[in-house]
Amino acid sequence: MSKQGGGDLPEPKIEQLMVKLRMLQQEKRQLEEEVKGVQSVQDNLQKELADLQTEANELEGIHKDKKDTSSKLQLQCEDSEQDLNRQLKQNKMSEELLEQYKYKIEEVKLNHRKLRMRFENQLMQLIEQHKQLDYVFNPKRLPDELKKAEDIKHQLSSAEQVKLAQLHKLDEELETKKQKQLETEDAQIDE
Repeated sequence: MSKQGGGDLPEPKIEQLMVKLRMLQQEKRQLEEEVKGVQSVQDNLQKELADLQTEANELEGIHKDKKDTSSKLQLQCEDSEQDLNRQLKQNKMSEELLEQYKYKIEEVKLNHRKLRMRFENQLMQLIEQHKQLDYVFNPKRLPDELKKAEDIKHQLSSAEQVKLAQLHKLDEELETKKQKQLETEDAQIDE
C-alpha cells in the first residue's frame, strides 16, 4: 500500500478494476453507439435540412416565377381592359356615326322620292301637254279648227258690230243729254 497525501487508501483490487474497466468500456461502446446514432440522426437531419433547403429554394424560385407571371398577367389584364374600353368607346362612336348616316340616308331617300314624284308629275304634265298639242296641231283637225276659228271670228265680228251700235246709240243719247243741259243752262242764264 502506498500513501498519498497523508491518508491511507486501500488499493483497489485488480479484479474490481477490471470489472470497472469493462463497465467503462461497455459504457464507452454504448456511448459510441449512441454518438453514432445521434451522428446518424444528425446526418439524416442535416440531409433532410439540405433537402428542405433545396425544396425551399425551388419553391422560392417557383413563387418568384409565379409572382412575375402574375404581375405580367395583371399588366396584360389591365392592357386588355384598356383595349376593351377603347374598343367599346370606338364601337359607341361607330354606332352613333352609323345612326347619323342612317338618318342622312333616310333623308336623301326622302328627298329623292320627292324629286322623283315632282319629276313624275312634270313628266305627266308634259305628256298631257304633248297630247293636247298633238290634238290641237293634228293635221286632220286643221280644217275643223279653221272652220271653228272662222265661226268665232264671225261671232266676234257680229258682237263687235252690236257693241259698236250700242256705243253709237249711247253717244247719241249722251250728246242729246248734253244739248238739253246746255239749253237748260242757257235758259236759266237768260232769265
